[in-house]
Amino acid sequence: MKLTIRSFDLPLKHTFTISYDSRDVQPTMIVELEQNGHKGYGEATSNPYYGFTIESMTAALESIREKIEATELEKPEDFWAQMQPHLTDNPFALCALDMAANDLYGKLNGQPLYKLWNLNPDNNPLTDYTIGIDSIDNMVKKLKEMPWPIYKIKLGTKEDVAIIKELRKHTDAVFRVDANCAWGVEETIENAKQLKPLNVEFIEQPMRADDLEGMKQVYQQSVLPLIADESCITESDVAKCHGHFHGVNVKLVKCGGLTPARRMLQEARKLGLKTMVGCMTESSVGISAIAQLLPMLDYVDMDGAILLSKDIASGVTIDFGKVHYSKVNGTGAELLG
Repeated sequence: MKLTIRSFDLPLKHTFTISYDSRDVQPTMIVELEQNGHKGYGEATSNPYYGFTIESMTAALESIREKIEATELEKPEDFWAQMQPHLTDNPFALCALDMAANDLYGKLNGQPLYKLWNLNPDNNPLTDYTIGIDSIDNMVKKLKEMPWPIYKIKLGTKEDVAIIKELRKHTDAVFRVDANCAWGVEETIENAKQLKPLNVEFIEQPMRADDLEGMKQVYQQSVLPLIADESCITESDVAKCHGHFHGVNVKLVKCGGLTPARRMLQEARKLGLKTMVGCMTESSVGISAIAQLLPMLDYVDMDGAILLSKDIASGVTIDFGKVHYSKVNGTGAELLG
């Protein structure tokens, strides 16, 4: 295979703020793998919270370029197993590589990935649209600007319940709230009581990722379902979330790609946990990869490309929450220009 690594700055339509970060531009790395005239694409965005930069991801892949290029892709799972020991400390880089390998595999075999995985897309969930933290007036403006059936509302302020009460005045859409680790035990339990009548579907990661004892208490008392995000990074975390959360949100970059994500989702289902995949403000390369997993999910947050003012790729399209697959095989993604 031939490896090509590119980097881009993805411009956002609005400043995107969560409880611990704010940005106007999202740097991203695109990995291209070429074999037998076909090209597969993978993506991983930089992330200050987890400490991964474009430079560190690029360096990690360059360090094993010879191993990658000496390999002939047969099964993505086998390729992941070969590369993972060399990228243990950089799951973001591993994700981009694995995503590209899966995309290439689909193109080499002339099928979209979900078909190669024998998944049925007839009952795919709708994706939410995210409203980042801002003044209440600006959050209302963002909501009105993008009519949508499901919104994810980022929280972690001193007026979280007031935000939801005000937004509720302007739409009947389903709300999901994501506190990104900002709340405590009593705050989560109390907020859940106030949010439930406001048609909030669930609360995502209300407390610190390592506070499993606190989460166990909240799990026993919360009137709303709880979905793990920062508490569910790798495959071993899924079992730890059982009895502390009602579901898990799997992020491809955090776990190391589509290959481990599929295993995590299968394990979650076996444990009776709800399944979700979220995005990290990727372009249509990463979003199209997430779309292949839709038949395995109860919920999905794959609005990353919609949040951009300019995309770098084509792929799946989204209309009022409904995902439409590309006619391109693999993940369906192709770089523009």
